[in-house]
Amino acid sequence: MSTHHHRFRDPRSTKYDFLTSVLVRCPNCDKAAHVVSGPEPEGVHDPGHFAPRRLVCRNCGTARESSRGYVTSYRARHEPAVDPYFGVRLWLQTETRHGWVWAYDLEHLDLIRRFVQASLREGIPWHDHGRKMTAVARLPAWMQQAKNRDEVLRAIARIHASLLRV
Repeated sequence: MSTHHHRFRDPRSTKYDFLTSVLVRCPNCDKAAHVVSGPEPEGVHDPGHFAPRRLVCRNCGTARESSRGYVTSYRARHEPAVDPYFGVRLWLQTETRHGWVWAYDLEHLDLIRRFVQASLREGIPWHDHGRKMTAVARLPAWMQQAKNRDEVLRAIARIHASLLRV
């Protein structure tokens, strides 16, 4: 039996790496919508995470602009997760008895799934000077515990199933 399917190496992604297109619930029709980069300010190329954003719903036509210049990433453990630009509920989330499992996009959700299902998880060595607070390093302790693996994977499966109802 091959062991490479059970090994996870932290790719050093942070939650900010998954903000290109955030899947959210439209505040008007409650269907899936996206938060994407808005128009770039004059003379600025690739302004990053603090660039203007646009919330777009293809179902009802809602379009909102945000140019706050900051992101809000605080969230309460037992509250639904929201996007950092508009404060709108994320689409990719579900509640468990321990707390919420959530992701900004499918790539983020897949990273969490691969980490949780791995029986061998290789973190970043303590002496390495690279990124330490990666997306998987910041996962709640209950999501990292092997005893909760099946519950977290079932939650991720429910999130995937919610995409079929979009």
